[in-house]
Amino acid sequence: MGVPRLYCDCGVCTEARDTGMNRRLRSSLHIWDEEAGHIWIDCGPDFGEQLEAAKLREIDTLLITHAHFDHIGGLVEWADACRWQQKKGIAYAPTEVIPEILARFPWLSSHIDFRAFDESIKLGKWKVFSWRVHHGKNGYAYAFRFEHLETGCKWVYCSDSIGLTGEQQKPLVDLDLLVLGTSFYHEPFAYETRSVYDVLEALELIHKWKPKQTVLTHMSHDIDLRKQYGLPEQVVLAVAGMTIEM
Repeated sequence: MGVPRLYCDCGVCTEARDTGMNRRLRSSLHIWDEEAGHIWIDCGPDFGEQLEAAKLREIDTLLITHAHFDHIGGLVEWADACRWQQKKGIAYAPTEVIPEILARFPWLSSHIDFRAFDESIKLGKWKVFSWRVHHGKNGYAYAFRFEHLETGCKWVYCSDSIGLTGEQQKPLVDLDLLVLGTSFYHEPFAYETRSVYDVLEALELIHKWKPKQTVLTHMSHDIDLRKQYGLPEQVVLAVAGMTIEM
């Protein structure tokens, strides 16, 4: 839902309204690459505001992790922008995700070219592949792994996952950067009702996977950027608009 939440007067939501440190939009990631141009991961309902914040009017390529509204709600706005710009947007999504998107918004295919993302694709000098991950009670999502063909740099975007199998964890080992979703610091609800790792669970996995740097995203109003959580030096909490150079 982002932060602040419409109904909530908790300390984090109140601070987000007053000073904005904890203000969070729906999770997404903008990649600028000299050869591939502007790549965007996921297109939630805050897409227009995020694009404005990045001082962009258009993107070159969109990657979609799954068809939940917080990851595709902005496609309507992007399709309208493509219509006015008289161009067709390019969006890559795993094959099973595409019909779910079009079931919700059937007209999008008039303005967006949805391409299957089951095999690896090349974006500039990045080789990118997707794999299916457990999303708890919310079903499934996909994670994306980027490997640079010249430098060997490796990083992963995995925003919505919990209960990953050993096989699903394999692409997450020994990365230069991991972007991982964690909604709570410690989520108190029954495991079978949950859909995303919490921070404490993520720290155990990070110790196992050993990425050089980790950014925790997809955070709810349970996590307060004003607090000191004693995280390892190489683990940081995402801040809206933060930049990482690779």
